[in-house]
Amino acid sequence: MLDTHGRIQSWNPGAARIKGYSADEIIGKHFSVFYTEEDRNAGVPEAVLKVAAKEGRFHAEGWRVRKDGSRFWAMVVIDPIFDDGILTGFAKVTRDMTEHREMQLAALETERRFRLLVQGVTDYAIYMLNPEGNITNWNTGAERIKGYSEAEILGQHFSIFYTSEDKEAGLPARVLEAAGREGRYEAEGWRVRKDGNKFWANVIVDAIRDDKGQLIGFAKVTRDLTERLATQRELEQSREQLFQAQKMEAIGQLTGGLAHDFNNLLTGISGSLDVLKMRLAQGRIDDLSRYITSAQGATKRAAALTHRLLAFARRQTLDPKPVSVNDLVSDMEEMIRRTVGPSIDTEAVLAIGLWTTICDANQLENAILNLCINAKDAMPEGGRLTIETANMWVDDHIGKERDMRPGQYVKISVTDTGTGMPPDVAARAFDPFFTTKPTGHGTGLGLSMIYGFVRQSGGQVRIYTEMGKGTTVALYLPRHWLSPQQNEQPQIEETQLSGEGGTVLVVDDEPLIRMLITEVLGEIGYRVIEAADGATALKTVEAGEKIDLLITDVGLPGGMNGRQLADAMRQTEPKLKILFITGYAENAAVGNGHLAPGMHVLTKPFAMERLASKIADIVNEEE
Repeated sequence: MLDTHGRIQSWNPGAARIKGYSADEIIGKHFSVFYTEEDRNAGVPEAVLKVAAKEGRFHAEGWRVRKDGSRFWAMVVIDPIFDDGILTGFAKVTRDMTEHREMQLAALETERRFRLLVQGVTDYAIYMLNPEGNITNWNTGAERIKGYSEAEILGQHFSIFYTSEDKEAGLPARVLEAAGREGRYEAEGWRVRKDGNKFWANVIVDAIRDDKGQLIGFAKVTRDLTERLATQRELEQSREQLFQAQKMEAIGQLTGGLAHDFNNLLTGISGSLDVLKMRLAQGRIDDLSRYITSAQGATKRAAALTHRLLAFARRQTLDPKPVSVNDLVSDMEEMIRRTVGPSIDTEAVLAIGLWTTICDANQLENAILNLCINAKDAMPEGGRLTIETANMWVDDHIGKERDMRPGQYVKISVTDTGTGMPPDVAARAFDPFFTTKPTGHGTGLGLSMIYGFVRQSGGQVRIYTEMGKGTTVALYLPRHWLSPQQNEQPQIEETQLSGEGGTVLVVDDEPLIRMLITEVLGEIGYRVIEAADGATALKTVEAGEKIDLLITDVGLPGGMNGRQLADAMRQTEPKLKILFITGYAENAAVGNGHLAPGMHVLTKPFAMERLASKIADIVNEEE
């Protein structure tokens, strides 16, 4: 307690503890003893009492002084005491707030530094939203990325940054709903700047809650990833171009070996036909079937080679499916033998009970072929090439050693008895563009593309090599538990097929092919109309001819291809049955294999019996 002049009248233990004076020491002293010298010189103690007497209370915080001279931050309350309206003294309460103030100052300093940090970030837009989604603060990065100044954007709804399509779809509301429910929302998508330009953004929205769990707003961080997206797309395009370049390099080496084989096959076909012609002219018709069979066999072998080459050359994205590696290697074996040449002894050692794997079969075929080409180059004087398959378990120890996940794998090894590689070359074998071949004889992409494909498929590639003894490249692909799709070609039985008198329109720009198809169809009872291009075919239909089946080449002259012709004819006859015949890879020939009901494909070359059987199947199928 204080008297009316400010002298201390009473003292409690709390005051003694806070200020350091005992009651005997302080009672009767003026309360200004607790003020700093600066405040006393400024007349603060007297002013305080005047305010309390006049206003009925004085309340403030400030520095005060203990007995030992140390300062503390005090919260002070002074109430006047009146008796019948006459001021008789003051009641004074002091609380030591030093620790609390230090905490406040620390919090303020932390907040200040955080604000400086946030404002200093220019690569990220960092800002706050209220629970309704309105913007409550804005940093420098947000202004740089989105184009709005703080004065322009505060109070606006954050949906202003979304595209019109996203706003119509209700995406902004769903974002806040997801962040509020899950605590965080993260996504990438197109956003809109002030000038209307779009940018690709990574967005994170965190829900902010108070101590009671009440939602008080959202913290939102946006990063502009437009440049990274463009770089990723360029990288993907470059990878595709590199893959195609590497594939073309392999095809270039393939065609060298294939040209020799095709010349042999053509010689066999033309020679058989010459002998047939000569014997018919001489009237010697016995034993002609031997030459016919020889020509047909050579034709089938040529067709198999062209189909394999087309399948290898076609461009397509990764299409992982269950694959039987044994079947794939068996199908490739003849092509590999022709590619590496007769000086190299080629052997396929295929494991019994080999597991199925899952990968892109075309890329695996490409990888094996390129490994065989590399092996051929490593054996200029000839040697032995072995392709081997095996099942393999990878435990934790082997997995760590070879950077593989523990589990079951299918192993494909290509081994040569060539020159081998020194350790420094083997260490760089998977580096893009690294090659030991002379300039112009290799891109250095083969092994790097193989490595990328196998790793993308969840597997691993290892090289085992020794100078002067040879090299083994092992591909490990993860086991798959589904069986591969079987692509067995049906066996064609040479049975007599007969038509039902329908009309077939045959469209092909090659007269010989039209003639052969017409002969076959005529033999089995069909009426045939021929056309060399799409325009001529359409005129036939427009003239009123009723067509039961259209057989057309896909590649036609005159600006209209076979698929366009088929679509045009189905405008007037929606249920018209159609057979496409093509020399291209089947998938690429008719729009990536997307055929409407009633449409079929037969790839050239084909046996006439196969054509007749296919026509019978089409005519007899249920509509």
